[in-house]
Amino acid sequence: MKQSLFENQHQADWQAFSTQLEALERGKADSQQCNNFAAAYRRLCQQLALAQSRGYSSLLVEQLQQLAMRGHQQFYRHRSPLGGQLLGFILAGFPRLVRAEWRFVVAGCLLFFGSLLLMGTLVYHFPDLVYGVMGPDQVADMEKMYDPDARRIGRFSERDSGDDWMMFGYYIMNNIGIAFQTFASGLLFGLGSLFFLLFNGLMIGAVAGHLTQIGYGETFWSFVVGHGAFELTAIALAGAAGLKIGWALLVPGRLPRGEALRVAAGSSVRLVGGVIIFLLLAAFIEAYWSSMSLARPAIKYAVGGALWLLVLAYLLLAGRGAHAPD
Repeated sequence: MKQSLFENQHQADWQAFSTQLEALERGKADSQQCNNFAAAYRRLCQQLALAQSRGYSSLLVEQLQQLAMRGHQQFYRHRSPLGGQLLGFILAGFPRLVRAEWRFVVAGCLLFFGSLLLMGTLVYHFPDLVYGVMGPDQVADMEKMYDPDARRIGRFSERDSGDDWMMFGYYIMNNIGIAFQTFASGLLFGLGSLFFLLFNGLMIGAVAGHLTQIGYGETFWSFVVGHGAFELTAIALAGAAGLKIGWALLVPGRLPRGEALRVAAGSSVRLVGGVIIFLLLAAFIEAYWSSMSLARPAIKYAVGGALWLLVLAYLLLAGRGAHAPD
């Protein structure tokens, strides 16, 4: 069946289900709407499966996915209070969403990690290149922060461990600011997210290449390897969310541009919700573990490697069970 015929055949059902959802979400549904909801929800899920199996457009599939997700939340609302919903999102919903948006996630990772690795390699082999992206004062600050003789690594000032909670708050504000900037700038038809992914990748790569080249590699890498698993991944995912919004504006398909943006924003905002959780974890690790001078570099490398494996396994495998919470 052609997509146009499929849409014409079921458009009225989708509109009726959307109206039913709005009434349920406002708490103003009548008894007939409540009684018919389960059947309508199952019918929509069947139509979504057909659209996916027949290879219909991504915009149509995404529109049906949004309705199905909203329906799922209403269907299981009596069993899923706010705490349960949050736990379900962390355990299964977020990694499922990352896998569902794999095209934008791959694009974000290639732009961010690709530019980071490229610039790091270039600066390592051509040291003066670092001054093309950073001023001399910035380079001097980075060297001071990661000097092997520094009492607290990765900080501009010598704070005591009792001030770690202050650094925790600083890292949260700083990291979330970067992630939100990378995401929200996607409204500029994706160009803003593209720019910030490349900019952050080039800056971090330049710092990594320079510090490694001057012999500060052990202090730098042992500091960043732990929280970097969550922080760097979060930046790439925030960029992916912004690229998705930009793509909806550039290629709205059969939908009006405003409607395409609304549909894309539904999953993009949920993606950013997971990014914030990652950044909170990164800030905690950075404040209380990364800057510790008592742990030997070998231990930090081992812990950091374990955290990177944990993040990859979580995003690739979590929520795959048939009865996993959502």
